[in-house]
Amino acid sequence: MIPLLLAHPDIDANVKDTGGRTPFMVACNGFTPCVREMLTDSRVKVNEPDEDGFTPLKGAAVNGHLEAIKWWIVSGRKMDLGTPGDVDKTDAIGAAKKEEIWHGSAQNMGKREVVALLERFKSNATETRHAMRVEIGWYDETAARIFALVVFVSDGLLHVKDTTPPSPAARLFSIAARLPLELQMILCSRVVGSDKEIISGKDSEAAFKLVAKWTS
Repeated sequence: MIPLLLAHPDIDANVKDTGGRTPFMVACNGFTPCVREMLTDSRVKVNEPDEDGFTPLKGAAVNGHLEAIKWWIVSGRKMDLGTPGDVDKTDAIGAAKKEEIWHGSAQNMGKREVVALLERFKSNATETRHAMRVEIGWYDETAARIFALVVFVSDGLLHVKDTTPPSPAARLFSIAARLPLELQMILCSRVVGSDKEIISGKDSEAAFKLVAKWTS
């Protein structure tokens, strides 16, 4: 339902309840699939505090919601770790450490992993984001989505006939060049075997046929 709601032009993605909590803040407390969807919408204010000054990240951290935080890091959206020492409101790492009990419960184990992950992120955000993207398969999922779009083009659902630079055919090649080799092979096969005129330029058509021959 989240994508359907966010698709509505008049939706208020940051409407607050009586405690000043946004939908994203609520989602951060155990609703990871909802967090994933909201992170893809730039209108969603991911660091918006409630009326007491508590932040979504601090809530997720002290409750050990590791997966939600992983997807937040993976998304590339800004993650405000808070003011060091302000453990009562914004300091996500400090607050999670303060509430550590380490009795072996799932929640406490989650907090231990959250602290470790956020400290890694604080130390090197770029390296940590890349590691998380590899771990959860974000790169594969993104490649699959791009491939699906390219397939729509190659099936003629989108018409690649405009020759005005940069032409759709040029953009198609640009996307295809970034795909894994296996997906390039499938794409070439679909383009060459299609019964639709999807690429108007003869040079582009010849190039696809040549690549298809090399990869067959």
